[in-house]
Amino acid sequence: MNCTIIGIAGGTASGKTTIARKIYDLSQSLGSVVVIRMDDYYNDLSHLTLEERKLINYDHPSSYDSKLLVEHLKSLKNGIAIQRPTYDFVTHNRSSEVVRIDPVNVIIVEGIMLFAIPELRAMFDIKLFVQTPDDLRFIRRLKRDINERGRSIESVINQYLTTVRPMHLDFVEPSKQFADLIIPEGGENKVAIDIIAAKIADILHK
Repeated sequence: MNCTIIGIAGGTASGKTTIARKIYDLSQSLGSVVVIRMDDYYNDLSHLTLEERKLINYDHPSSYDSKLLVEHLKSLKNGIAIQRPTYDFVTHNRSSEVVRIDPVNVIIVEGIMLFAIPELRAMFDIKLFVQTPDDLRFIRRLKRDINERGRSIESVINQYLTTVRPMHLDFVEPSKQFADLIIPEGGENKVAIDIIAAKIADILHK
């Protein structure tokens, strides 16, 4: 099976998920497609208490089980199904649920650190970086973490200042140099999305 792996990176709340969803919708007519979130590959922290897990820097590359993600992508590319982990943001840990993913024509992976980890970066046939102003990203993250992840305003602000912003400057922002295409305006950039869809169609046709 011909398999194309697309990486979508960018800062927190930059619009990666929106881009991934739109590319997913456009790619379905070309073949089978699946979206994988890098967030589901946070390290298993079951050996720590909830209070200890709350203190982890989740915005550093070392917080991810990148080795497992690379192994899973290689398996899918070689026609082997995987059992994808699922992350629970409320408990700051992987849940007991796993999801079977079968080999597909197009794999879309989205996450902030995709291009900051060399062995993971090497897996992508197409590398996209979503560029969104910092103030918009912070507002989106604040709303999302409060409404969807049970966070308080104070905890979101504290995490943003102590880990999210410093790690973005150290790892995420510099990694955009590896992107094949930088997408401003996030999911509202129809021209960029159409170009990507055309490229995917060309790769799958060949």
